[in-house]
Amino acid sequence: MPIIRTRSFQNPKIKESEMTHKSHESKAPAGAGAAEAVEVTVVLPAHNEAERIECAVEETERALSSFCRRYEIIIAEDGSTDNTAEIARKIAEKRKNVRFMHSDERLGRGRALNRAFKKARGEVLAYIDVDLSTDMRHLRELIDAIRVEKYDFATGSRLLKASHTQRSLKREAMSRLYNFLVRSLLRSKLRDHQCGFKAFSRDALFSILDEVEDKHWFWDTELLVKAQWRGFKVKEIPVHWEERSGGTKVKLLKDSISMLSNVLKMWLNERCGERGKGKDF
Repeated sequence: MPIIRTRSFQNPKIKESEMTHKSHESKAPAGAGAAEAVEVTVVLPAHNEAERIECAVEETERALSSFCRRYEIIIAEDGSTDNTAEIARKIAEKRKNVRFMHSDERLGRGRALNRAFKKARGEVLAYIDVDLSTDMRHLRELIDAIRVEKYDFATGSRLLKASHTQRSLKREAMSRLYNFLVRSLLRSKLRDHQCGFKAFSRDALFSILDEVEDKHWFWDTELLVKAQWRGFKVKEIPVHWEERSGGTKVKLLKDSISMLSNVLKMWLNERCGERGKGKDF
């Protein structure tokens, strides 16, 4: 049985079309006054994912339906230039638990996630990278960290002792350096901030979401760091993670420089007392 490492700590205008279907258990039983609430929402952020989006939805729904009756999946399509939007729309037409959100322009992953979460109906909110690099057998553990164990935030980790990670040496080294700097400069207790496999309590996420300023890849780190500064309970879960061929959309040099500059900016803002728009972290 693997060791589980946990940590507890005390818009421009967008043309939008959304296709919505009721979730499995959304219809009220006879005599009930209202539909049952959605238990879990999983967001799949998708930019130019035509080759993988259908498989990602199928695998996500298979995993979710094995332990959750009332769920929804939101495809947050983000200004794709291939036919991701068309494929996602057809998936949503066929599957009653799937919703589709489209943006004509590229929002960046952070903004696309913010937008989808604000449309979500679940009490537990999560997102998964469409490449499914994280083994889906961990999904129940991720969701139950919020739903059962009552953590506020939960995140997969590729850098714990019990984690099993397969990726290039260059990406592994960059990840370890980046996360070391986040821990050192921003006082985070987590080992891995950027794994695309996260879940949140609705109330906890919404209490902090508008304070997260980044629109793209740094969104994850900023969210988790500010959650710790606010004293939310965070659980870090070791996962099996395998780099997929053509998987990541991260441009190693360019995006690494951008993310490191964001770490330094956050560090300087904190030192100058500019902590989350005047809030005391």
